[in-house]
Amino acid sequence: MQYRRYADTDIMISALGFGAMRLPHEDDFAIECMRHALELGVNFIDTAAGYRGGSDREAGSSERLVGRAIKAVPREEVYISTKNATGAPSPEGWRAGLETSLTNLDTDYIDFYQLIHAMTWETYNEKFRPNAWEEALRVREEGLVRHFSFSSHDSPENIIKLLETGVFESCIVQYNLLDRSNEPVIDYAREHHISILVMGPVGGGRLGMRSERLESVLPGTASTPELALRFVLANPGVTCALSGMNTIEMIDENVATASREELLSDEEKAAIEAALEENARLAELYCTGCNYCMPCPQGVGIPQVFAAMNMHRVWGLTETAKAHYARLGPDNREGLLQADACVECGACEEKCPQNIPIIEQLRESHEALGE
Repeated sequence: MQYRRYADTDIMISALGFGAMRLPHEDDFAIECMRHALELGVNFIDTAAGYRGGSDREAGSSERLVGRAIKAVPREEVYISTKNATGAPSPEGWRAGLETSLTNLDTDYIDFYQLIHAMTWETYNEKFRPNAWEEALRVREEGLVRHFSFSSHDSPENIIKLLETGVFESCIVQYNLLDRSNEPVIDYAREHHISILVMGPVGGGRLGMRSERLESVLPGTASTPELALRFVLANPGVTCALSGMNTIEMIDENVATASREELLSDEEKAAIEAALEENARLAELYCTGCNYCMPCPQGVGIPQVFAAMNMHRVWGLTETAKAHYARLGPDNREGLLQADACVECGACEEKCPQNIPIIEQLRESHEALGE
């Protein structure tokens, strides 16, 4: 296992972290998976107060399983990250969230505390700073929390503004082969000795299924997830990639990848960069996701259909594309339908700035991705 320095500290954390958002449903097996990872050198587990794992699927159940799993090693040999999900309604409310996590984890302290789960620039200024900042300083003085961090899905510009406050030693952001928007964040963090912990290194599961097209970029690549993880860890600004691993085989494969001393050569980086640029160009030819075509009078989720089609046609992620397409239909939470609901009224084509033949491509999409 490769280890990387956490911020400006002497802490060395494993390049691969265990993401405990989607643990196996069977408690003992979930614990077995985490302990197996620890045995192989993983020393960082990320969870959250709202994550649900194991058999009871209740809020906090992921934390409780993590707490049981880490009893297998001395506490000082594993680093735990969790997140305050209270929204910082008050100093007392925020502290109550922390104390619940400490109880769930059955630990005296949390190594890396995400001060607000999914923090934004707005919630930092309007909720956390006025309501919980002094309490956060207090719990750190008490030793309940050792390092301040945050997780965020905000814009890269706003995440950088959060880092510029000087409050945080690390942050958790999304970054993968399919979503490189946070590269400016990673560059800023590296320059200022802030650790970047990556969530979704395999695209939230989108890169978990095989793509021969992606694997062909680097001949000899064992799997698409391996390529995805190598890409993330090859970025010198990334401290740790957090992977949700729910099988022993997945853990073994990811540990082997994170144990490579040279993740990508300069030639391999150049090959991936060229492939990504070409794929992005092709994706924009089909649809840029501007949403000008919406709303569809019939409720067709046109951008969602084309996003799935791009996974299939551009990235070769056909099984992933079919799974995303299947989420459209009468039970879709936003009420968006599959492409076969199109009546060819043409309203969308009149609004498309790229003059995409939407009706024709909707028909092709359903033929490729529908049952």
